[in-house]
Amino acid sequence: MPVPDRHAVVLYWLPLGAGGHCVRRSGRVFEALVARHEHRAGCDLYHSALEVRHGDERYTIEMAPVWSGAAADRGVVRRGAVGSRLLGRSVLFRYEVRRWRDGVIPDARQAVASPYQVSHDAGRAARILELVPLVPALTWGRDDAYTGEMWNSNSLTAWLLARTGHRMDTIGPPAGGRAPGWRAGLVVAARQAAD
Repeated sequence: MPVPDRHAVVLYWLPLGAGGHCVRRSGRVFEALVARHEHRAGCDLYHSALEVRHGDERYTIEMAPVWSGAAADRGVVRRGAVGSRLLGRSVLFRYEVRRWRDGVIPDARQAVASPYQVSHDAGRAARILELVPLVPALTWGRDDAYTGEMWNSNSLTAWLLARTGHRMDTIGPPAGGRAPGWRAGLVVAARQAAD
């Protein structure tokens, strides 16, 4: 992997369920059902994460289940419910948004068509770091914002990139793949920009 610029926003596309979790199987079932409903062939599904370099500092930014992080200080800046607000009372049904200094992206070695440097602008890198705690804490897996798509980790990534002025028409999942939730992040970001 080439060393990113001193100021860089780097995007990772991780196959859904990389690392062998039950998420891989449930993701395949989900995609098969959606593809059948939409009368199309199934696609590979991807989860996204960001790495932001700002000067001598490096941060990883992603949304993950609360129970998936062993490190005590993993840069948690926001939490939300998974599935429903009622279920979110249990640690098993909560997610966290991480802005983790010197953090790791699990399964980064399995990334497809990435790492991809989307910008090398110091201002955009700094603005992403500022915005992470402000991402809407919508329910993961639901369409609370009425965007036509569920909210998830891809929504976080798309929201951050759109809110910081990146050209979103040039950024998307690897060929033949889909990133469920991506559009939800774009729609919420556009609404907020219009306010």
